[in-house]
Amino acid sequence: MSSSNFRFLSNESEHVLAFISSSKGLKAKVFDHGQMQITQENDGKILTVNPFEISEVLRRIDNDSNEFLQLNFINGTKVLLTSELIGFKPIPPGGLDLNKLPKVVTTPDLNSVADAIEDCVAGDSGESELEILIKVYLAILLGAERIGFNVSEQRLFLHRITSSRLRASA
Repeated sequence: MSSSNFRFLSNESEHVLAFISSSKGLKAKVFDHGQMQITQENDGKILTVNPFEISEVLRRIDNDSNEFLQLNFINGTKVLLTSELIGFKPIPPGGLDLNKLPKVVTTPDLNSVADAIEDCVAGDSGESELEILIKVYLAILLGAERIGFNVSEQRLFLHRITSSRLRASA
């Protein structure tokens, strides 16, 4: 990232880059045309951000007194940047009780729910528990896609699980 890139960035983008440079688990790359790639080191997920689509950057403090940034985009989406993770709102599919979901999720949550799904499939858990877990997984997946994460591998996992359920019930 060269200093010449900064002339193409908005003031909001500069706040984002400063926050990321002091974070433990996020890295940023700025391209000559101003786009930023934010990499989440936890799972290698990359979020590409057009700085001119950011409408507002808010500095916030969580309940544990840790600072995070809230990025509000022109299209109405919101992204939270913590020291280590990129957070976003899940998009619940029909039939899922919103109380089953946290207000903010991260892509590592997909791995946790995938593990629970696999445990459920391998164990004696009821069909309703598996159905709820699949819907929770889908809600996180849809939220990740909406903000721009590539979750094609996670979508394949979901397809594999739902396909095997259909074969087993036939």
